[in-house]
Amino acid sequence: IQISYATIYRGIYRGFLEEGKLSPGQRGVARKLRHRGKTRHKNGCIETRGKIKISHHISERPEQANQRERIGDWEADTVAGVTGKACLVTLVDRKSRYLLCEKVAKKDSISVKQAIIHMLKDSRPKTITPDRGKEFSRHEEISKALNDVQFYFPEPHQPWQRGTNENTNGLLREYFPKKQDLTEIKPSLIRDKALILNQRPRKCLNWKSPFEVYFDISLHLT
Repeated sequence: IQISYATIYRGIYRGFLEEGKLSPGQRGVARKLRHRGKTRHKNGCIETRGKIKISHHISERPEQANQRERIGDWEADTVAGVTGKACLVTLVDRKSRYLLCEKVAKKDSISVKQAIIHMLKDSRPKTITPDRGKEFSRHEEISKALNDVQFYFPEPHQPWQRGTNENTNGLLREYFPKKQDLTEIKPSLIRDKALILNQRPRKCLNWKSPFEVYFDISLHLT
């Protein structure tokens, strides 16, 4: 007799493999599973924890930003190190894939706000699309500091709506792996790694680099 894994899982969650009746809050055999019986978000699930006030939904974002027709439409995120310690705040331009990156001492809304304002103060950003993390809860203050730039928030648990930033963060992970303590990492090293990525030719940019597209110049090999 062959039993499929789906049947085994159904048996576990219906309690067929328990030796006795479980008390409220106990997960029994489910705790032996790889994810220890942790629940997952289902389709249509409404997130109730740590919700922040959003200004605009991503469906309201200008079509020029959606189609990557101009410089100045940024996606924002953080790259975490050790929980509770330093992290990286990343901004990626949608058209050019140009990366701005800065380390902050802690992943909180004040630190992230200050980093974004510092990185974009000398430019005129047109839109910013972050994730819905609480570290972006001060987006209205950022907007006021940056000539009323508008924030557009994606759907919860849909990182592909900010795919440019997610992909770039993955490239950064080549230099700053998960669980690495970023506290002692020098800002100069972070800038060096960002420069490497910004000067890397991309197929999606017709083999130009983000640096060339963002600044509208051509770099020649010597």
